[in-house]
Amino acid sequence: MYWNVHSQYSLRYGTMSIDKLIEEASARGITQMALTDINNSTGMMEFMRKCREANIKPIGGIEFRKDKKLLYVGIARNREGVKELNDFLSEHNLEQKELPSTAPSFNNAFIIYPFISKHKLEINQFFGIRFDELHLLYKADFHSIKGTLVALQPVFVADKIEYRLHQYLRAIDLNCILTKIAENDHCSQTDMFLPPGGLEAKFSQYAVILDNTRDLMNRCVMDYPLKKVKLNRKTFTGNKIDDKALLEKLAYEGMIYRYGKNNKEAQRKVKHELKVIYELDFCAYFLITWDIIRYSMGQGYYHVGRGSGANSIVAYCLRITDVDPIELNLYFERFLNAQRTSPPDFDIDYSWDEREDVQDYIFKRYGRTHTALLGTMSTFKDRSVIREIGKVMGLPKAEIDAFTDLTRSGAGKSNETFKKIMAAYELMRDMPNQRSIHAGGVLISEEPITYYTALDLPPKGMATVQWDMYEAENIGYDKYDILSQRGIGHIKEAVKLVERNQQRKVDIHRVKDFIKDPKVNEQLKSGHTIGCFYIESPAMRQLIRKLKCDNYLVLVAASSIIRPGVASSGMMPAYIKYHHDPSQVKYLHPVMEDQLKETYGVMVYQEDVIKVCIHFAGMDGTDADILRRGMSGKYRSKKEFDRLVQRFFEGARNLGRTDEVIAEVWRQVSSFAGYSFSKAHSASFAVESYQSLYLKTYHPREFMVGVLNNYGGFYPRWLYVEELKRAGAIIHLPCINESDAVVSIKGEECWLGLIGIQGLENRFIELIPEERRSNGFYLNLEDFVKRTGIGLEQAILLIRVGALRSSGRTKKELLWDVHTLFGSKVRPLNEPELFSVDTKEYQLPELISTKLEDAYHELELLGFPVSLSMFDVLQASYRGAVKAKELNEHVGETVKMVGRFICDKSVPTKTKKMMWFGSFLDVEGTPFDTVHFPNSSPSYPFRGAGCYLILGKVVEEFGFASVEVKKFAKLEIEKNPILE
Repeated sequence: MYWNVHSQYSLRYGTMSIDKLIEEASARGITQMALTDINNSTGMMEFMRKCREANIKPIGGIEFRKDKKLLYVGIARNREGVKELNDFLSEHNLEQKELPSTAPSFNNAFIIYPFISKHKLEINQFFGIRFDELHLLYKADFHSIKGTLVALQPVFVADKIEYRLHQYLRAIDLNCILTKIAENDHCSQTDMFLPPGGLEAKFSQYAVILDNTRDLMNRCVMDYPLKKVKLNRKTFTGNKIDDKALLEKLAYEGMIYRYGKNNKEAQRKVKHELKVIYELDFCAYFLITWDIIRYSMGQGYYHVGRGSGANSIVAYCLRITDVDPIELNLYFERFLNAQRTSPPDFDIDYSWDEREDVQDYIFKRYGRTHTALLGTMSTFKDRSVIREIGKVMGLPKAEIDAFTDLTRSGAGKSNETFKKIMAAYELMRDMPNQRSIHAGGVLISEEPITYYTALDLPPKGMATVQWDMYEAENIGYDKYDILSQRGIGHIKEAVKLVERNQQRKVDIHRVKDFIKDPKVNEQLKSGHTIGCFYIESPAMRQLIRKLKCDNYLVLVAASSIIRPGVASSGMMPAYIKYHHDPSQVKYLHPVMEDQLKETYGVMVYQEDVIKVCIHFAGMDGTDADILRRGMSGKYRSKKEFDRLVQRFFEGARNLGRTDEVIAEVWRQVSSFAGYSFSKAHSASFAVESYQSLYLKTYHPREFMVGVLNNYGGFYPRWLYVEELKRAGAIIHLPCINESDAVVSIKGEECWLGLIGIQGLENRFIELIPEERRSNGFYLNLEDFVKRTGIGLEQAILLIRVGALRSSGRTKKELLWDVHTLFGSKVRPLNEPELFSVDTKEYQLPELISTKLEDAYHELELLGFPVSLSMFDVLQASYRGAVKAKELNEHVGETVKMVGRFICDKSVPTKTKKMMWFGSFLDVEGTPFDTVHFPNSSPSYPFRGAGCYLILGKVVEEFGFASVEVKKFAKLEIEKNPILE
């Protein structure tokens, strides 16, 4: 008879998982209980599902608190009661209203107030009395209230150890040390399940209270389906027959658009897919996705459809994706098949600044009571857990820093404080910490979604469910992934800039033309791909050059090969070698040749794992796909996963495979599967890469401005400015009479935007160009100050970065002028003047400025110099004996180079030592790469941004040259003349 049970989802309060709650309850013979987590229903559906498996009657509820104080506990009589409680909490969350001290009257839910409260009870409302409060009944008129009393035994912890864990959680939540937690900020030491018969014994003198409690619990029936049911919106048109007819009509119309009228293979595949879609009842899922695409295209938004959904020719015909599954021989069954238990998956990407409007359309089109964003749960993680524990123990920062290294020596681990921290760490690790929002999942429900969850309102401002994608799938929801990425923003803006700057329209969807364009493919093969979606990182540029990648199909493979799975399985070098000489391929087994001939026997795509599991190990399609998902962390049952691993080995042996071959195939499967793409996903990425490549090849200036203005990419901002310069652009510093908020382009001239000036307030970033467009150029400093109302400090920023150079005055003259103009005031009067009064003119001495001073101003305010390059500000004039473009001529030789640091990456070796990879730019603006082995890295570490003198041996692999560093030192730059 436990009304008030809490799980770990009572964040930073409860200590038990749902599984442990049920285990503890079963051990005590408890046959029914109510989960009432604090201000949330995250675990309610999981609780119901697992209680039924354990033959315990589940009851749903919520404990409502305000300012950490218990107000009342809501207990649902049935699923309508669950909805009433969820609706009540959701209303206050979404409207950001405080919970009221008095609960409303519910038709299908009970309210239990703490006994010490003095509320006037209404129908379905009771007082919950704890066993340690029974003495208070001696002062009360028991006969008048006995019908309103129920036994209340809160459960927060399992035992004394977890009570201590609870105290740590409370201290972390309250951001205080353990000794400062107030008594009413934590639970009681008795707030746990009592021994069998213990609760009855505590209330033995008040049998009527126990009778009331049993009666109320017996009236509660969670009338949810016993098995998982599909909860997505069931139809698009309101009728399944009409859905089927509409989907068929759209699919065949789209097939003609994509393939013409006489493509027999397309007709056969469309017919086959439609049959599977009908049979699996996914017509509405396809039509709703099509509707979202229809809306966004009508708004002029560009999208990329990826994920396993790109395996579908129906999706291609509906324009959900732009990947041709016939051309790539894609595996539809990876997306949807009669055996597959998991839902289908469309990932729809939009530009980062357009996605929110698409989401808003979905909420309005399908109803706010039926639509919500998917949540996620962040957990306490390794070092952060240790740091939090150390803080609440009151340890100094230096000591905490020492303990955050989990690879400490044995001597450190013998420290008693460290032992305490590690004991708490083991209990707290991976516990839920806070609810958050999924990257892009949207749920569209047939019923009001509050039958299954209360809703949160995170900073995004859209209703969000309180559980994650795994629980959504377990409950019966298939999510729609509406995602965003900067790469689409690059493409979208570049197309607009080309039209505005060159008066030329680019049809960016002509991908089939792009992938056959020799200039675009030459650009790809050269590895000159900085700024291009997914193919700009140093590792990807290296792979492209090693593969001599000059076509779409090889790029599709490369997009998955670069993933950590293929690399960690050791198969990336094998793939490159076989790609250049297929005659060297040695297949592990004839099955591998049959299934993986296209990729030289190397598993490259997620589909390859499924194929190997089915054809090599004799698994069925469902188990093979579940095993693949388990390796990627998308399946949470370790027990089920281990069972499937065993099935793989047993199945392979039953088919006569040798243990040696089985072990090697499994090694490749297990190391590969967790970090790979489906082929359709890689193909979708390759499509977007080609769109970027086309723009970079034919419209490089507009493309790089698009990259800069969408603030995304692998590299620091200065490198994209350098690329813009390499594309032939004339780069200008920000200017009040030319610059917009973002980078602008006119012909070959580009002005950096005001948004890049560090410290400039947002209102002036928008106001300065807006005022100029409305009322003309700024005539001089005084005119600028009067029209914008800018203050002294902000004006000085603009002067120092050179933004007022159009006034004809030097920086130093302007700095003199601005102080004279403001006098002793920080901000001038800005009221309109009846008469224009000229300012007095002063004769200044000659004020000399230098390029070096300007460069230092730019370094400070933009993050990089424009007036000079970083090479120009070096003290030394040496620029290296070899340039990047000459490296292939010096393979095997030790060379000296000077390079401007771009980025670095560390990778642990098998011996746990760190190996580093660096990327640099030479004086001519050409990138090159370095390798730093563990024996040289500690002596010659990276020291941040700047230029380095590099001594190393030139090595070459598959035609790609890099430098194995022997010695490495950062070069000094000229001293700042401003400070001298």
